[in-house]
Amino acid sequence: MYGMMTLRALVLTAAIFGTVCPVTSYQEAAAQPADTVAEAVVTAPFFSGKSLQGVQLSSDKLMGRGYIVNFFASWCPYCRSEIAEMVALQKKYESKGFTFIGMAYKDNDKSMHDLIWEYDINYPVIMADRNIINAFSRQVSGGVHMVPLLFAVGRDGKLLVAVPGVQTKDELEHFILQTLQSPVKK
Repeated sequence: MYGMMTLRALVLTAAIFGTVCPVTSYQEAAAQPADTVAEAVVTAPFFSGKSLQGVQLSSDKLMGRGYIVNFFASWCPYCRSEIAEMVALQKKYESKGFTFIGMAYKDNDKSMHDLIWEYDINYPVIMADRNIINAFSRQVSGGVHMVPLLFAVGRDGKLLVAVPGVQTKDELEHFILQTLQSPVKK
């Protein structure tokens, strides 16, 4: 359904919401290999916030767990296409010490609550504020300016990759395994 969305509709969406992945370069960006940041041994950005499900979260509280921060939006058809895979993978890997963290990008509480209910999202979703967006923007060329955009973080708190665009279930699982294979920070 969403795959049939036309370029005109995407441009209209961008005009209405003020942001969406850059339409002219989105598919090119999604086709590019992941930005590997592990070579530079970069500590993942600090974030803190209360999830829409009522849980207080922070990168400090997640130390020792692998996690993926996924910037997404309820109005983004590409983002919606990933949610079912993330829900299934959350069920599979949560007991192994992994979690997704959804970061709602330029969205509103009502739409996000509806999306959480509609897709039965089983991982925390935080409304990304300016501080969170700025922290993660420092880690990618051009900053956080498109969705979906994910950041995989190892159990040691190191940022492993930043990846723009839609990911398949196999790609997501590959990133999850990377986060779980990193050493635990002592």
